[in-house]
Amino acid sequence: MRDGVRSPDAGGRGSLDTKTARERSKRDNLSSRKIWSRRSPILPESVDCFVQIYNGKTPARCKITEGKVGHKSGEFASARKRKPSRTHIGPGIKGKR
Repeated sequence: MRDGVRSPDAGGRGSLDTKTARERSKRDNLSSRKIWSRRSPILPESVDCFVQIYNGKTPARCKITEGKVGHKSGEFASARKRKPSRTHIGPGIKGKR
């Protein structure tokens, strides 16, 4: 931020972390690398690569396709546990009589 004007690269929407930008410039490093920055957008250079996106506990493996370009990397690694539906759990407390 200089003279009250905010530049688009100063942490605004669509900004890349500097480490992520450097690593993505190297095509061979993209094949099996881990991404901790869930807010970074997916660039066209990483199409057809497998990456591991950190979800807060473990890295989730994800293949980058053309449809994912422009989205944030965190959209493809769920950080929440999935609650199983009641039909697959079996009988509950009420079922034991």
